Amino acid sequence: MKRYYLMTLLVILVLNFSLPRLMPGDPFLYLSVEDGHTGVTFTEEQIAQYKAYYGLDKPVYLQFFSYIGNLLRADLGYSIYFNTGVMEIISTRILWTVSIVLCAIVISCFLGTLMGGISAWYRDGPADKLLYPGMVIFSEIPSFLMGVFLLFVFAARLGWFPMAGGVTPFAEFNSAAEQVRDIVRHGALPVITLSLSRLGGFYLLSRNSMLNVLSRDYMRTARAKGLKSLRIIFKHALKNALLPIVTRVFMSLGTVFGAAVLVENVFSYPGVGRLIGEAVMVRDYVLIQGVFFFITITVLTMNWLADLLYRKLDPRIS
Repeated sequence: MKRYYLMTLLVILVLNFSLPRLMPGDPFLYLSVEDGHTGVTFTEEQIAQYKAYYGLDKPVYLQFFSYIGNLLRADLGYSIYFNTGVMEIISTRILWTVSIVLCAIVISCFLGTLMGGISAWYRDGPADKLLYPGMVIFSEIPSFLMGVFLLFVFAARLGWFPMAGGVTPFAEFNSAAEQVRDIVRHGALPVITLSLSRLGGFYLLSRNSMLNVLSRDYMRTARAKGLKSLRIIFKHALKNALLPIVTRVFMSLGTVFGAAVLVENVFSYPGVGRLIGEAVMVRDYVLIQGVFFFITITVLTMNWLADLLYRKLDPRIS
């Protein structure tokens, strides 16, 4: 298993190094750009000095070996555009992203599992006929499209939530509780968007898992004993149906991070997802590589934990 993770990491590192350099444009052309219009003020000599400083004047293969060597020393480099260490920039953004991602996973997992259990228990009943097609349609809607819809309805039209940002600019708060309320209001729509985009997946997984468990012989035995429905559901059915759902929770972290990139840019939320957009816009190679490497390590770690947990919960898996 370890060699598969190492091979995956190597492939991602090659892509992570290559893709920024395949993009059109040059990071130094954006250093003196104003308001999105070209206005380069650096001389050719100055640009050559910057390229030499960041090692971008060397052959590509030497840049790659230098990149790998820096990673082995836990050095993500120095941002060309923000003129700050990449790790320092990520540390100021990651809490915003992690907070909405964790909230979204908890909400979507709880509601999806609950509705999937109800749908399986009352299979072919009115609740199942209503929930199943609804969740299938829901799971196919792209997260950014859902975010734009929520932004238009609940922020632009109704004014219930802020249009953008993570906190009200220049606001003076009288208490910590008031500041927390402001942060929650700004994070509500991104969390709802990410939750809704994951809800269908958890619902379908929970429903299928519960249907599989409910068809087992020991469930018929439990019914034949005259046990109450709630005891059958929570003690016998849900307990055995949770295994794939727990694994899905860990593996969802990777996909939710990907969705957060789009959602944070829709809501101008100050997380890592928006940071990627900013880094790509200014072709900041070092920052792009650093952020993607950080997300890669996070996703691979979560998948590895999911594998370990799955083996722990089900010893039959070797």
